[in-house]
Amino acid sequence: MPHYTALVTLLAVALYFYTGLMVAKARAKYGVKAPATTGNLEFERVFRVQMNTLEWMPIFLPLLWFFVLYVNDWGAALLGLVWIVGRIIYIRGYAAAADKRHRGFALQAFACGALFIGTLAGIFWRLAHGG
Repeated sequence: MPHYTALVTLLAVALYFYTGLMVAKARAKYGVKAPATTGNLEFERVFRVQMNTLEWMPIFLPLLWFFVLYVNDWGAALLGLVWIVGRIIYIRGYAAAADKRHRGFALQAFACGALFIGTLAGIFWRLAHGG
C-alpha cells in the first residue's frame, strides 16, 4: 500500500484548501466582494496563487499516483513533498510580489517533470521486461 504517497496527497489537498482560506481572508481585507476577482492588486495575487495551484493539481496528482504504480511509494512521496515545498515557496513569493514567484514555480515544475520522466521510464521498463 502506498501510505506515504497517500499522506502527501492529503497534504497537497490541505495546501489547496489553505489557499482557499487565503482568498477568503484577502476578500475581507481588501473589500473584494464575490464573484469579483479583480479590483485590488494584493487580492489578485492571492487569487492567482489559488488558481495556479488548482491549475497544477490535475497535472501533479495523476503523475504522483502513476509514479507509485510504475516506480515506488517512497520516490513518489519524496517528489510530492518537493512539489509541496515548491508551492509554499511560490505562495510566499507571489504574496510578496509577482516577480518573486519564479523560484517556487520552478521547483514545483521540476518535481512534476521528475514524476513524469520517472513514470515514463517505469512504463517502458515494465514493457521491456514483460510486465
